[in-house]
This record gives sequence, structure tokens and C-alpha cells, in this order.
Amino acid sequence: HVQLVESGGGSVQAGGSLRLSCKSTGWTQTRLCMAWFRQPAGKERGGVAYIDSDGTTEVAESVKGRFTISEDSGINTLALQMTSLEVEDTAMYYCAATWHCGRRWFVASLYSYWGQGTQVTVS
Repeated sequence: HVQLVESGGGSVQAGGSLRLSCKSTGWTQTRLCMAWFRQPAGKERGGVAYIDSDGTTEVAESVKGRFTISEDSGINTLALQMTSLEVEDTAMYYCAATWHCGRRWFVASLYSYWGQGTQVTVS
């Protein structure tokens, strides 16, 4: 079955950068569409960035120009490069995968597979 494992979280000062990675295993043929979500303490989980099976990407307005999503399909690794981090970016970040690709990428309930999360703290 599909498994997702995130890494790369940590604590950073405002204005700094972090790179999150998500290693996926468990499927071989059809490519899933993948995304990063985040959930600040006490708040709902929201979409941050998405990459479709054809490589098309989307990012939330709040992180546009600062976060970049990429995928190395050869090693089944999804990445989120985060720059110019702000205190408001503090959250648990989750990698997620779905067979339901499309314009509603930011809807968490459409994703069947989730990682355990990695904490990002900006101060």
C-alpha cells in the first residue's frame, strides 16, 4: 500500500528557508497527484502546493513566490522548498497523495494517503 514519509522540518528564524521532502512507496505504474498541506495549531488543514501527474503545479496565494513544489519521479520524492519564511507559516506540514487530480487540489478530503507530518516553526 502507499506510504508517505516526510522529513526536513525544524525551527528557523523569519526570513529563513527550509526544504521539506516526502518519500513515497507502494505504487509503481499510475502516478498519483501530490500535494503539501499544513495545519497550524488549533486551525484547519489547508492546501499549500500541488503537483499534477503531468507536472503542472499550483500554490496557495499565501505562499506564492515563496514556496516551490517539485517532484523527482525517479526516486518517488516530493519536495517543498520554502523561502522567506514568516511566523504565519508555522504549522505541521503534511504530504498527501490522491487519484482525484484536478482543480480542487486544496480539498483535503479528496486525498487518500497522508504522511505523518513534519513540524515547521518560524520565530
